[in-house]
Amino acid sequence: MKNFANHAVSRRAFLGGSAAAAALGLAACGGNSGSDAKTDAGTATGGKEGGGTLTVGSAYAPSSYDPANCSSAFCLSANANVMEGLYNIDFTDYSVISGLAAGDPVEVDANTYEVTLRDGAKFSDGTDVTADDVVSSFERATAEGGLYVSFLTMFDGIEKKDDKTVTVKVSIPNFSLLKERLAIIKVMPSSLSADDAKAKPVGSGPWMYTEVSDTYATLAPNPNYNGEFPAKDNELRIESLTDTTARVTAQQEGTTLVTESVPPESIDQLKAAGCDVDQVNGFGTRFIMFNVKKAPWDDAKVRQAIMYALNTEQMIQNAFSGLAAIPTCYLPESFTNYHKAANTYTYDADKAKSMLSEAGVTPGDLVLRTTDNAQVVAMGTQAQEDLKALGFNVTLTSDQSPATYAAIDQADDSWDILIAPGDPSCFGGDTDLLLNWWFGDNVWMKTRCAWNTSEEWKKLNGLMSDALATSGSDQQDCWNQCFDILSEQVVLYPVLQVVTPTGSWRSAASPKGESVSSDFKGIGTTGVQLTSINTVTA
Repeated sequence: MKNFANHAVSRRAFLGGSAAAAALGLAACGGNSGSDAKTDAGTATGGKEGGGTLTVGSAYAPSSYDPANCSSAFCLSANANVMEGLYNIDFTDYSVISGLAAGDPVEVDANTYEVTLRDGAKFSDGTDVTADDVVSSFERATAEGGLYVSFLTMFDGIEKKDDKTVTVKVSIPNFSLLKERLAIIKVMPSSLSADDAKAKPVGSGPWMYTEVSDTYATLAPNPNYNGEFPAKDNELRIESLTDTTARVTAQQEGTTLVTESVPPESIDQLKAAGCDVDQVNGFGTRFIMFNVKKAPWDDAKVRQAIMYALNTEQMIQNAFSGLAAIPTCYLPESFTNYHKAANTYTYDADKAKSMLSEAGVTPGDLVLRTTDNAQVVAMGTQAQEDLKALGFNVTLTSDQSPATYAAIDQADDSWDILIAPGDPSCFGGDTDLLLNWWFGDNVWMKTRCAWNTSEEWKKLNGLMSDALATSGSDQQDCWNQCFDILSEQVVLYPVLQVVTPTGSWRSAASPKGESVSSDFKGIGTTGVQLTSINTVTA
């Protein structure tokens, strides 16, 4: 047997080349951005590290915390401090960091690996973490209908070898993303009920939940944690501040030390107050999806025409204050596996009209749906005007995400086009995962977009499978072909790729005399990364 370390992806940054520092925006307000800067946080200012309350402003509201099916941005971010996988992800660069495993997987053969749990690992309730807990957590995560199933299809099973060791079987020989995918499976006690998992899960991470509500979650250090990243503060409090004004005010006043999703128009305001604002080019997209079950959206040329009809430059200025980019690939340019796609789309109304004419389409009634995200609503308003200019009679309907998708999931002809936000990189950053979220064998392709019966979808998924079975340039070539197919078919495709701004009292103390350790970094997806982060007080 030999130790298994991920080939090109272990500790792999998703940002590449000299663009990395600029893309991460680590020194946006003159703060020390080095990864080795933490030692300076206390000594440079004479501050005390830890022992306080680490406060975070979330842009989202909590729902289910269930680690086996969590999709809530609030709950995912909170769970990252409580739950561990065999391995975990550092979302500042999508590298793999330590979790419950004592080391790398040990290869038994090309399809079989063994993983041993770290000595003395316990859940916050004091019970030992065992191989049985890992197996049951895998079974929960892969149960039929589960949110993460399409991410985990390469696992043939996880079995108990002994109390501290599990045997992992995969269908793809020498699977290069093993640790990244094991990180998706969060380990919880076998005895934890489904209801308790949704309401207040128990984990083995550095923090444990003490109180959860519709508007906040409070956490305390897990006294039984013996891993690499112990909590140094007395409390972690995450506030649901969905109102942008309330979120910015809380950060400016120092009620929160970190806030996610700073509105573009408020960045200068927070900087003037002394906050750092990291601006990270992540995978976050504002995408368009067509109802391909009905004409004329079953025609790729018509879908392409709509892409050319959208005045994306105007959307960037009006809705994002410049903090977004027009895609040239399914992946943003800052991602390692980026490859300029065969088809790119910039605003060209004349070309859009010409393509509709060539396709024999006479514009008629059109139902454009959006979620109620403020930026997306603004994009929808712009799109409505752009499509009217082509001759369509556009009805614009904006609603909360659950209501929007409930309507679409009826799988009828009541809608034509959707514009919505989406970001699967909150689960991980590898290219296959980002493709699989929308284009795997799941609800998006079966019901919402209903593209899974097409030859193009079958070819795409074949290439995705081929990519997982190879590495290096061969793998990149498979993904490049995937990007080209998606850019040609545009059944579901990024309209814009956005910058994620995160505010923190890091270089300077808040009005309350507190800051966070200087190695805090904003991330390019929802939530905040708090591994090893603590308060600093004067």
